[in-house]
Amino acid sequence: MKKVLLTSTALVMTAGVAAAEMSMSAGASLVYGNFGTGHSRAGDAGDNTAGPSGAAVPDASYSSEASLTVSGSGGGGALSYSGSLEIEQDNSVGVGPITISSGGLTFVYDANDVAGLVETGNDGEDDNIADYSVSYSAGGLSASYVADADSANSDDTLITLGYAMGDLTIGLEMEENSDGAGGDATSTTSVGYVMGDAVISLSAADDDTWDASVAYTSGNTTMTLAADENSIYSAGLSYTSGDMTFTARQEFGGTAAGDSETEFGLSYTSGDLTFTAAYDSGNEGHYGDEAETLISASYAVDGATIAAKANDQDEVELSVGFSF
Repeated sequence: MKKVLLTSTALVMTAGVAAAEMSMSAGASLVYGNFGTGHSRAGDAGDNTAGPSGAAVPDASYSSEASLTVSGSGGGGALSYSGSLEIEQDNSVGVGPITISSGGLTFVYDANDVAGLVETGNDGEDDNIADYSVSYSAGGLSASYVADADSANSDDTLITLGYAMGDLTIGLEMEENSDGAGGDATSTTSVGYVMGDAVISLSAADDDTWDASVAYTSGNTTMTLAADENSIYSAGLSYTSGDMTFTARQEFGGTAAGDSETEFGLSYTSGDLTFTAAYDSGNEGHYGDEAETLISASYAVDGATIAAKANDQDEVELSVGFSF
């Protein structure tokens, strides 16, 4: 951690010889509620897939958060770089992503927070585990290498290759993730093609899994049909009218009881007001924002955001957040 902090500080200080920028941002929030997350009810530390640890819904309580971020960036025609320092309300100090770019090549270091490699946490949600990535993009060609630098998981890597030519895109993904589901090494090939108002997507992996979908857009309506190796089929619809968007999706087929799912969503945004309502039968027994039924509303006024939400688990949350 000290080495990374010294690196980011050096980058910001030496930016004075070229173009340099520094910025500071802060945020604070006050929350009253008892929202959980994923498979964990509020106050529970583990995965409660089989049911909550206690029968009673925890009482709503107050909590507050605050953070301060100092960011710096610099560089010239050949090299650009950025770093940040993050201070949280519990007096913890962390280093944000360190980014160094030159031409089409980009290196990012962010301990246990680079996207691509994940493992399932105690709350049932996926957590990032990768530490750094190297990516390259030029014309229609793209490539990236993501890795976990921890000694215990140093073999965990994700390599992606992509090529786009007109309406055609081709991708290859090779993943080795011992902390992921199954811990297997897999290679996945994907193809996408835009044909007028339709988008066709196909992908297949060497573990005999595959996905296929066709999405068709007509005006404000998008219809999507999809299937996979488990004979699970789905039909989806999205419709937008003015400030309102309605979505619906139905999964059917398969052999397990949970293979049939029904999803509905409604969102409305008008100026500073936002309202959403969502239902997903596949999230039965989940908590917080991942609950089966979730209703939320927010309103922005004078730099503050006032929000309220509730779900089918008797969880509620009222909050006000500020940005400085």
